[in-house]
Amino acid sequence: EVRMGKGKGSIEYWAARVKPGRIMFEIDGVSEVIAREALRLAAMKLPIKTRFVEKEDW
Repeated sequence: EVRMGKGKGSIEYWAARVKPGRIMFEIDGVSEVIAREALRLAAMKLPIKTRFVEKEDW
């Protein structure tokens, strides 16, 4: 909450709508093992179910 005349205030959070089937992350230049581990750690932060796909899969 901000007093009148003092601007809009600070951002509290960001949000984005992601439709099912949308590719969220692409990784290039690292081994598959490292890419899978990085995306596994990222997926733990998301409130949705995710899966790892390779370019030849889609």
